[in-house]
Amino acid sequence: MKVILLAHTPDPEKTIACAAKLCYSSSGIDSLYDSLTEEKAADFVEMLAGMGHESPIEHVSFTFGIEGISRACSHQLVRHRLASYSQKSQRYVSETQFSYVTPPAVSAAPETDKLYRETMEMIQQSYEKLRSAIVEKEIAAFARENGIELPSETEPTVYFKENYKKEYNAFLKKAQEDARFVLPNACETSIIVTMNARSLYNFFSHRCCNRAQWEIKAVADEMLRLVREVAPTLFRNAGPSCVKGGCPEGKMSCGKISEMRAYYRGTDVKY
Repeated sequence: MKVILLAHTPDPEKTIACAAKLCYSSSGIDSLYDSLTEEKAADFVEMLAGMGHESPIEHVSFTFGIEGISRACSHQLVRHRLASYSQKSQRYVSETQFSYVTPPAVSAAPETDKLYRETMEMIQQSYEKLRSAIVEKEIAAFARENGIELPSETEPTVYFKENYKKEYNAFLKKAQEDARFVLPNACETSIIVTMNARSLYNFFSHRCCNRAQWEIKAVADEMLRLVREVAPTLFRNAGPSCVKGGCPEGKMSCGKISEMRAYYRGTDVKY
């Protein structure tokens, strides 16, 4: 798994402080912004957090590049609707010899690890066979409908790739979009995610929780570590819900509120 912070609003805490001050000031925006030092902006952001005034933090956004996570994880990620996503397509990108994520509980024992890897290999073979079979079927149908005589000395796929490139690419696309139905949730994917700070707070409250699945928790923890580097005051109180209040999980609570608060209220997050 790899998470990088690709871009963010310049001077995020200063931008937030300026937006919040504007609500209560008759001064021009330029003068408000220029009057804010880094220290003044941080103090103002901290005051906003204490007041629970959250709308100003929507003015800053953060864009992450995430690689090497499973499709299961990305499906959990995109449930957070107040965000923008661009993900590697399984329709346009071939998944021949796809990479996959292995859960720690599976790799921990030789017998489960072996079964898992054998299953992935079987799926890879099935995907490739389906993809090839669909292409061949489409070529045969097109040749029949258009009176094309396929040469016996050349593979139909090779012949079409050389002589009917446009049609071949269309058949390949159709084959990939249908063959992908057999692909597992374990398939690795890449995704670019943009969220504003308020959405990130909500995301962290759910996904940094011990009740979150291990993979998305690892992603969330790394995202939190990265944003704290560029906006430490803004994200000082970010983390699972129990960092700022009680645990919302009820009887399903992990029972480690004190440890979680001590862990996430630090200046760094390591998973």
